[in-house]
Amino acid sequence: MNQTFTDIINSNKPVLVDFYADWCGPCRTMKPILEEVKQKVGDHARIIKINVDANPAAAEAYHVTGIPALLIFKNGKIIWRQAGVVPAHQLVHQLEKIIEQ
Repeated sequence: MNQTFTDIINSNKPVLVDFYADWCGPCRTMKPILEEVKQKVGDHARIIKINVDANPAAAEAYHVTGIPALLIFKNGKIIWRQAGVVPAHQLVHQLEKIIEQ
């Protein structure tokens, strides 16, 4: 069963969304960082990537003006957001705070 973006972000499990583009150098920097974050938070959070070139409506809906843009959703609400490359420890810290709520 394919879940829609809306279904995914409406989960009560935190969802880290990485808005990116293939041509974006800093976006490529995020790939190993996100893999490290996934290893550390495991199944307690979900990480998805949204290509802004392929999904401009999603980027516009969430006011993504710079990439990479990282947003954490829980129950359909944006809990945290930051543009630019974010270190793994900072993302893990944000997710852990939200998981514990």
